Amino acid sequence: MPQLDTVIRSRRVVTPDGTAPAAVGLRGGRIAAVAPPGARLPAREEVDLGEAALLPGLVDPDVVVQAPGRPLRECYLRTAADAVRGGVTAVAVAPSPVGPPLTGEAGLQEHQSAAAGVLLHVALLGAVTDRSTPADLAELRSAGAAGFHCSLSDGGAPGGGPIGDAPLRKAMMEVAAMEAPLLVHAEDAGELDPAPPGGPAPAPAARPARAERRGLERVIAAARVAGTRTHVSPFTAAECAAVLGAARAIGVALSAHTCPHYLCLPVEAVPEGSPAFRCRPPLRSGANRDALWSALLSDADCPIRTIGSGHRPGTGVAAIGWTLPALWTAARRRGLDLAAVARWTSANPAELLGLADKGRIAPGAEADLVAFAPEAAQTVPGDDPGPYAGHTLTGRVERTWVGGRSVFPAPAAAPRARAAEHGGPLPASP
Repeated sequence: MPQLDTVIRSRRVVTPDGTAPAAVGLRGGRIAAVAPPGARLPAREEVDLGEAALLPGLVDPDVVVQAPGRPLRECYLRTAADAVRGGVTAVAVAPSPVGPPLTGEAGLQEHQSAAAGVLLHVALLGAVTDRSTPADLAELRSAGAAGFHCSLSDGGAPGGGPIGDAPLRKAMMEVAAMEAPLLVHAEDAGELDPAPPGGPAPAPAARPARAERRGLERVIAAARVAGTRTHVSPFTAAECAAVLGAARAIGVALSAHTCPHYLCLPVEAVPEGSPAFRCRPPLRSGANRDALWSALLSDADCPIRTIGSGHRPGTGVAAIGWTLPALWTAARRRGLDLAAVARWTSANPAELLGLADKGRIAPGAEADLVAFAPEAAQTVPGDDPGPYAGHTLTGRVERTWVGGRSVFPAPAAAPRARAAEHGGPLPASP
C-alpha cells in the first residue's frame, strides 16, 4: 500500500459494522483503509486516540447560519467554527428569516460565495414558497441546491410566509421529479399564536402539539399524492409519532428530524423569559420528552431518522457546538451506544441529503471524522448563548477532521485546559 497521510488508531472505532478497535488510514482526503488495530500502515502522521472513540463527522441537515444584523460571510465563518468544535463536519443550510433569500439562483450563489473555504462542507436547501414556480425550483436544483425547504407557519424564506396546500402539492411534484428531498416545518399556522419577533420563548400553549398534528395531516395528504421524499423538521410532539408511522405504513415517503434540546430539556427546566430557548416548536413537557425517546427507540424502522442541532442563531436555539455531548448525555442514560448516535447524526442525514461519501467510516468515504471522549465530563460556560449554559454534559469532542485535514483544535491553538468546572447536570431522566 502506498504511504498514507495519516493513521488514526482507537480502541473504539464506530463503523457501519459496529464498534471495535481499528486503525483508520487516510489518504488524499479519503479513508483508504480500516484495518486491525495493530496493523502496520506506513504514514506521515500517526494519531493514537487510546480510549477516545473515533466517529464519523456529524451531518446536520437543517441549520440556519444567519443572525440578524451580521454579514453573511461572518455568519458562515462563525457557524463553521462552532460546528467543528462540536464534531459537525457537514451542514445543510435552510432558508432563514433574514436575507438573502434562497429562492433563486442569485441568492444561492451569494450563499455559495459566503461559504467558500469555510472549515466544513456546506449544502444549501432552496426555499419553497407560495410564489415558487417550476422554473424557480429547477433553477435552484441546477445551481446546486441539495434539496428544498418550506414552512407551514413562520420561519421560512424572507417574505415567504406559510405555504398553502395547493402550492405545496405542486412544489412536491416538481421536487419529486428532481429526486430531491423536501424538508418541511410542519406546524400549521392556523393553530398558532406566535410570540412577537425577538420576544421570549414561545409558550407551549401558544404553539400546541395540535399544530404539529394538523400540519402533519396536510403534509401527508400532499406527499401521498406527489410521492416526494419528505422530511418533517423539527418533529417534537410525541403524540404524533403514530401519525408518522401510519403514513409510512401506507407507503408515504415520510420521515422526521428532531433535536437534542427536545430530547434533553423539558419545558419545566426553562427559565421564564430566557432568550436561549426560542425554539419553534417550543420545548414540551418532561412526559413528552420521555414519550419522544420511547418513539425513537420503538423499532428499527422508526420514522424519526435524524437528529441535529436545530441551530438558529438570533432567532432560536444556538447550540450546534453541543449536539454530540448533549445527545450522548441523554442517550447513554438510556443504555444506548455510540453506534446508535452515529446513525442518527451521521449516516441517516447523509443518506437523506444524497451525500453518499459522508456519514460513515469505511474505505472510499470522505475522511470527515471526530475523536470523542465519551466518559469525559464538561460544563457548558455560563455565558453560552444556547440552552445548555451551566449544564454538565458527558462526552467531549477532542479533535475534528474534515477531508482528512485537522480543523479542530486549530493547528496553532494551545492545548485546551482539561479541568472541568462544576455546574448543574441536565434534568435527570427516569
